Amino acid sequence: MRIGIYGGSFDPIHLGHLWVAEAAREHLSLDQVRFVPAAVSPLKPNQPMGSNRQRMEMIELAIGGHPQFIADDREFRRGGISYTVDTLRELQSEIPDAIFYLIIGADSLNDFERWREPAELCRLAIPSVVARAGTPAPDWSVLTRIAGPDYAEEAKRSSIETPLIEVSSRDLRSRILQGKSIRYRTPRSVECYIQSSKLYLSEG
Repeated sequence: MRIGIYGGSFDPIHLGHLWVAEAAREHLSLDQVRFVPAAVSPLKPNQPMGSNRQRMEMIELAIGGHPQFIADDREFRRGGISYTVDTLRELQSEIPDAIFYLIIGADSLNDFERWREPAELCRLAIPSVVARAGTPAPDWSVLTRIAGPDYAEEAKRSSIETPLIEVSSRDLRSRILQGKSIRYRTPRSVECYIQSSKLYLSEG
């Protein structure tokens, strides 16, 4: 089994997230893409505005009907700071025969050496870096330093090319705060959930 792990705050999930996940599923022939929202990110100073429950419910609404997309709340259940290496250890224990791909942005690759136990991360999964058109090419040297040139080449072959998608969770929150439309930036079901829950109507 081939499984993609897609972590993040998803605060809120938007169409860019879904586009990347589907591109990864197709390019890597994945049997599953698991959306794993972080409880507390170790590298982000600003923590999510949506509650754990709200973010999980928005993910479930966004991916509903896709048989290979799974909402995985294990980092919420585990609590504390969310370390990807702990999540991968759990998943490897549960599904020992799976090959895991870690779906990350090029900015996350640049910070990879700051992640907890980067060498262990490389043992457990292959990074699948989102290489967006119109942006600088990912710097694969960080993986060469951690796990050697062969591993870096394998990660390079596993990278995902997508168009430059000008949408972000921060932009959506800003638009909501300003009373602007978020139509076509997130699934309609998520948009309606945000409206009914009165989410993101204040700055903190």
